Amino acid sequence: MGNCLEIPKIGVVKAVLHRPIEGQIKTVTISKTPTDKYFASVLCEVDGDADQPKGDKIVGIDLGLKDFAIVHDGEQVTKHSNPKHLKRHEKNLARKQKKFARKVKGSNSTNKYKKLVAKVHERVLNSRQDFLHKLSRKLVDESKVIVVENLNVKGMVRNRKLSKSISDVGWGMFVNFLDYKLKAKDGQLVKIGRFFPSSKTCSSCGHVLDELTLDIREWDCPNCKTHHDRDGNAALNIRKEGIRILSNDGGNPVIAVPRRSKTNKPKGGKASVDDAGSLHCTVLSQCR
Repeated sequence: MGNCLEIPKIGVVKAVLHRPIEGQIKTVTISKTPTDKYFASVLCEVDGDADQPKGDKIVGIDLGLKDFAIVHDGEQVTKHSNPKHLKRHEKNLARKQKKFARKVKGSNSTNKYKKLVAKVHERVLNSRQDFLHKLSRKLVDESKVIVVENLNVKGMVRNRKLSKSISDVGWGMFVNFLDYKLKAKDGQLVKIGRFFPSSKTCSSCGHVLDELTLDIREWDCPNCKTHHDRDGNAALNIRKEGIRILSNDGGNPVIAVPRRSKTNKPKGGKASVDDAGSLHCTVLSQCR
């Protein structure tokens, strides 16, 4: 195919190939970005099994904002810092958005600055995806089972003070990357319930604190006196809970107590909904 791509009804167009195309081409998907760039995603079928990394660790991951991922493999904890992609481009984005807002709608300058704003967003997205792909690949290559929390990201972004940081960090995208990469090597992603008290539970004796505010980053267990780093302890507890789920072939789901949730008020009276909480644990995929 060289450096060209032949498209039905269009013809042969020049292309920059990311890698050599091997095997039988099944589908080609062409997409256009807001910055007028075209990409062709080529799906190929290759004979034989590609060499897969043989990592066999079971790791627990606690996702956060200061440190993006705190990983515990049962022996040691590793922290991966949050690159804060949006913050690095925030001033540049605000400046271009301000100029864009002042332009007359429909004018050539409006279209020009609309594309400039889109380019900044594109750089943020590309840097975020690059970081998430590289980290997820590293963890999947080293592991057979990865355990994460089933975070309610949509609910968390309602926090006005943290919504921008939570949206920028890309937790949902990261978990999706882990999931499909683990499936490709016959690995397994396990999600534990979002109400599991990973931070408040002592990983040594199992004692659960009544309360642990977000500003407390280290604490001592009142029962066994063990000193804990909040995030490292949470990652270890997440790992242990994932192992418990797997050893019990899916675990024993604990139904949360029905809670009152908000809904739209209907005509003629008050509105309320009894909403049963999510299961204590969820297994996304089973090992083949």
